[in-house]
Parts: sequence; structure tokens; C-alpha cells
Amino acid sequence: MFLTKLTINPQSATFRRDTADVHDMHRTVMSAYPELPPTTVYRSTHGVLWRVDELPGGRIVQYVQSQTAPDWSHLSEGVLLRPAEVRPLQPLLDSIRPGRRLAFRLMANPTRCVQHKRIPLRQPAEQVEWLVGKGERHGFVVPVSRQGAPDVVATPAPRLVGKRRQARHITIDPVRYDGHLVITDPEAFTDALVNGVGRAKAYGCGLLSLAPARSIPS
Repeated sequence: MFLTKLTINPQSATFRRDTADVHDMHRTVMSAYPELPPTTVYRSTHGVLWRVDELPGGRIVQYVQSQTAPDWSHLSEGVLLRPAEVRPLQPLLDSIRPGRRLAFRLMANPTRCVQHKRIPLRQPAEQVEWLVGKGERHGFVVPVSRQGAPDVVATPAPRLVGKRRQARHITIDPVRYDGHLVITDPEAFTDALVNGVGRAKAYGCGLLSLAPARSIPS
């Protein structure tokens, strides 16, 4: 597996176009990977997950994780402020073990189903409860902080909008989670790390970033 760090030029016309339509952003990310036959699920076959982080000072970084080695030479001129930084993730995968405590960041799409329709969760308590439930499925727990609450902060992120084929509109209300987790089931946790957490994985959600405990991945 590979993790790419793209330092974005926020004035780039391509990036500004992609920010206005998350499906265009999806296409730009996927341009780094080989085309596949129409019958193949393109994103999941390459194992692509991505997230855009806005950092202090107005800096913008896009992280892209994939099972296939990327080729970023197809990006439009001026999109990046520096060359793409690509590193293997095998050392991280090799370090997964039960009981290990890690800091994490996750951009996710917490929703619930109401009459066969997905409704975004708006309340912070509901958003944290959603994550705790995902942890039970994906081999981790969110520990309790000294204040007695789950050691995670849920922060609403800007709405993602776009348009797919046949004029199908995309509307996603993502939430950024920053906190700590403890691995309970290495196999299930590895699957979550590789395949992502939650829905809207083609549109900037699901990528789980990890760092040593007591620090925030960035």
C-alpha cells in the first residue's frame, strides 16, 4: 500500500474546479491510476481513499491512500506547490497489534437510515456514537478521556457537492474526527485501514490516518 501527500496550490484553477464539484475531485485523484475495463469497480480495485486537510496558515494538503502505486505526472500544471510525496504503508501495517493506542484523524460521513433514506447526523453526541459503533465493527475502541467522555472531537466540515452521470446530485455533510483509539482486533482494524470507514469513500471520506498517541496526524 502507498500513501501520497499532495501539497496543493489553492489558487490552481483545477483545484478550485474540483472544490466546486467533488465528482471532479474524484476524477482528478483517479487519473493517477491505470484505467480498468468498464465492468471493474475502478476505485475499490485500486484501493483508493483520499482526504483534503486545511492546515494552519491556509495550507491545503491532500492525502491519497492506495493499493496501486500512483503516477501523479498526469496532474495539471500548477496544481501542486511541491512534488508529490509517496511512501509505502507496509511498516504501518506491520506495526498493528492488539492494545496499541494511537492518535487518529478520520473524515467520515456519519448517517442513519430513515425510511430507506440516508440522513446525516447533526448532533455531536450522535456523531461520536456513530464512530463508537464503527469501532466495534472495525476492531478498535475510543478510550475515555480524563473528563469521562470518549477521547475524540467531532468537527463539522464544509459540505461536499457535485454531480454524477445522469445528472444525479451529490450532497455530503462530512465530519472530521480527531482523537485516540485502541486496537482490539488487528485483522478487523487492518481491513478498516485498507478499505476505509463508512460511506462516501469515493468523495473524500473513510481514510483513517494514524500517528503516535498524544499527537494529531497532519
